[in-house]
Amino acid sequence: MKRLNQAFVFVIILFVTLIVGANYFLMSNTSHEDSRPYRVEINRIHNEIEHKGIGSINLDNYSCISNITVLDDQDGFTNTAFFEGKDSDYVIRWIAGSFYRIDYKPQDNHYNKAIHLGVNIVIGFIFIIVMGFLIYIKHKIIKPFHLIQDVPYELSKGNLSVGLKENRSRYFGKFVWGLDLLREKLEEQKQKDLDLQKEKKTLVLSLSHDIKTPLSAIKLYSKALIKNLYDSQDKRTEAAQNINKLADEIEGYVSDIIKTSREDFLNMEVTNGEFYIDDLINKTNAYYTEKLDLKKIEFHIEKYNNCLLQGELDRAIEVVQNIMENAIKYGDGRKIYIRIKDEEDCRLITVANTGCSLLENELPYLFNSFWRGSNIGNNGGSGLGLYICRQLMLKMHGDIYAECKGEEMQVTAVFRKL
Repeated sequence: MKRLNQAFVFVIILFVTLIVGANYFLMSNTSHEDSRPYRVEINRIHNEIEHKGIGSINLDNYSCISNITVLDDQDGFTNTAFFEGKDSDYVIRWIAGSFYRIDYKPQDNHYNKAIHLGVNIVIGFIFIIVMGFLIYIKHKIIKPFHLIQDVPYELSKGNLSVGLKENRSRYFGKFVWGLDLLREKLEEQKQKDLDLQKEKKTLVLSLSHDIKTPLSAIKLYSKALIKNLYDSQDKRTEAAQNINKLADEIEGYVSDIIKTSREDFLNMEVTNGEFYIDDLINKTNAYYTEKLDLKKIEFHIEKYNNCLLQGELDRAIEVVQNIMENAIKYGDGRKIYIRIKDEEDCRLITVANTGCSLLENELPYLFNSFWRGSNIGNNGGSGLGLYICRQLMLKMHGDIYAECKGEEMQVTAVFRKL
């Protein structure tokens, strides 16, 4: 805001300087022009008297000349009234052997006045427009932005209760709405995480209590066997069977833990609807064209026909972006292309990259969670990208698969058409 106020002061000083300079230039230029009309008429009178005499002069033909007086020969230079005159402008000329006093009135230059007025009006109008534009920017863009500039920082610190005021600004309305939606999502996710932690602690406490009983029984049976307290083989066999049964019970508890953890991990929400494939491809193209150009990777999207697909656009973009990132990370950096084709009631979107270094026998494990192939090299990652892609595609009633064709790695997302 301080810099904007400085801009206001600078604009005001600039326009004041411009107005003063323009008026000074026009006035200095006009001062030379004002003298010209009456001088021209005086010269005309001079010529007319020389050639035709004083009797030929008609003052009605001259707009600037008010009177012509001839110096009487009897008065000579003693006629002070002739030389000093009244409160008027005059010129004394020697014409045809006599002194003539020509009284004139400088003609107002209405044209120059109009230019003065016009220039000042134009500069004032431009000044009003510029100041209005700066005031508009201040109140409609800068001021609303100052109200929300600290929100991302507060969200990064985990302060999810920060309030966002309603903003009708067409520039920041959607931005504020998006920030508020992000805050709500983060707050919702935070609550889910707290509930999950609570459930996990409850599960751990419950399982600790449930496992404690069979473990105690296993210890008793094992001590009895060690001390040879059973006097018959049948009792020893029965004790061993009980230990095995209790171990199966503990194994069941462990399976429940694994199942619960996996269900939490798979909690990815998808809102199925419909979207145009154009929206998906255009967003992908806009995001990766410049990025791949900087990396000197040839990028090409083959021609296709637009159609409606089943699913959620944001999730579909996430799927294609994950595949594209893998193509960039594990390809040879020469070429990546997207091919789109139809197959029955489905639309297949294939992302292919040159430089397939994945082993053929590793393809079946490509979409497993936390699995990474032998071609990872020094590339970082969690092994969840393609796993997430498959889960999202299944939730959108589609599918995804990969294949190696010669030197190309091809990953295909299958969407259902509407």
